[in-house]
Amino acid sequence: MLVRTLAFVICTALLAAGEIGPAPDRSGIAPLAGAGSRLGINLDGIADWNSELPFVDLMHLGRPWISQQQGKPWGKGPELQLDAAGWVQRLEPGCRAEQILLTNASPEQVPPGEFVLLWQGDGDLALGNADIVASSAGRIAFRPKGQFFLQITRVNADNPPRDIRVLLPGHEQDHQRQVFRPGFLERWRGFGILRFMDWMHTNGSEIARWEDYPTPAAWRWNRVPVPVMTDLCNRLGAEPWFCMPHLADDAFVRSFAAQVKETLDPRLRVHVEFSNEVWNGMFAQSRWAEQQAVADPRWKGLKPWEAKALYFAQRSLQIFRIWREVLGRERVVGVLAWQAASGEYWLDGRLLGVDGVAAETDALAIAPYMTMCVPAKAGKAGGLDAATVAGWNVGQVLDHVETQALPQCIGWMRTAAAVAAKHKVQLLAYEGGQHLVGVQGGENDEAMTRLFHAANRDPRMGSLYTRYLDAWKEVGGGAFCLFASCGRPSKWGSWGLMEAWNQPVDAAPKLQAVLAWMRAHPR
Repeated sequence: MLVRTLAFVICTALLAAGEIGPAPDRSGIAPLAGAGSRLGINLDGIADWNSELPFVDLMHLGRPWISQQQGKPWGKGPELQLDAAGWVQRLEPGCRAEQILLTNASPEQVPPGEFVLLWQGDGDLALGNADIVASSAGRIAFRPKGQFFLQITRVNADNPPRDIRVLLPGHEQDHQRQVFRPGFLERWRGFGILRFMDWMHTNGSEIARWEDYPTPAAWRWNRVPVPVMTDLCNRLGAEPWFCMPHLADDAFVRSFAAQVKETLDPRLRVHVEFSNEVWNGMFAQSRWAEQQAVADPRWKGLKPWEAKALYFAQRSLQIFRIWREVLGRERVVGVLAWQAASGEYWLDGRLLGVDGVAAETDALAIAPYMTMCVPAKAGKAGGLDAATVAGWNVGQVLDHVETQALPQCIGWMRTAAAVAAKHKVQLLAYEGGQHLVGVQGGENDEAMTRLFHAANRDPRMGSLYTRYLDAWKEVGGGAFCLFASCGRPSKWGSWGLMEAWNQPVDAAPKLQAVLAWMRAHPR
């Protein structure tokens, strides 16, 4: 507890010093940029392959140091000796520590200009796949050719290299006060909600104690520190949507809420959700919740998946109560999120309709995707298969979305809207958008994957997004958090509204349609 208290003091001092942006504006004068928008966005996950480049320091996107040893396969060096902050303390002979940055970036996706590598301490650092412009003690200016490698090849154990920064062009002087890339800020300015599910690494999270959650002092933000997320919301005037880890104890939830209260503009509400897609058996949090439910005598005799829904609702209410104790009732939006396709039986009979649940819930949230999930082989009941779809053209794919997937998800919207209205809660979308992807082996059909990528880049996809959002508004839906902000397409889907940080809006039909719809439909 003492360590965490000191860390919190440090975080607050960093805020006051401008290290992670200005402290909350409590004057009540400055406008809230996103306050009039009914659209929100799920921000892309933090990793070295992130193509959105949200931070000016690429080290925040890094992975754990890779240990390399001469003559051995990739990553098979001896275990590295690290300090509490994660900096390398010593190297064995013939060894090096390595990072990969801008992973999978093509040369045209590298920001133009000179990058700067800075560090303190005594050691030798090198760069692979980059042209060195200038080098001096603790500083290297360079130009990456695409994906590049940062290597530590020598460490003075008495004064090891630390505070390593890899800065985007133009940010050597302001990186201590300008955490976010300016273009990233401008792209999402005007969206009403920022959902931090992936920034918090919610799916399969192993975080249980507050002491284990990163602070701004950490160099690697595999989970983004709370003051950084609130700083982003303050800058954009957007309400945060936090997903509490499924293993988190009550002390974690309370400490998280307390830090939000300390650092978030008091005019902004906070959306709070228990984990993410606890209904979805592919995630560790779903299996864990089912185990908790089955072991609880209150639900003895129920089918495991039904008991899981009841456990999910009760744990959600416990989390809502803690947040309201810390921030006050009026600032907390308690969100109960469940599968869009589950229907009235689950949304009402196993969630909101259970005694006492609706009274403490502010919003029912669903993810009404325009779904086209294609397996390698059709099921026993028939349906599409990858080989068949791979023989289609883009027009046929979009015809299917328009005539099958869109009407289906509108039906889900209507059902959820009726349940929400019955219990007098808001209807929100925690995720949504197109859902063209191969499953059950279908993801390995390269021809179908290329076809789905082309469909996402077609202008007609933008028109479908407009109709989709119109339908949401017509059923009375509230805030809609699209999934997701940015990301390269792969065989696992084309989730980003844009593919890379520098993609022109007119080359990203989904983003173009969403921005136009947002301007035309203020909340």
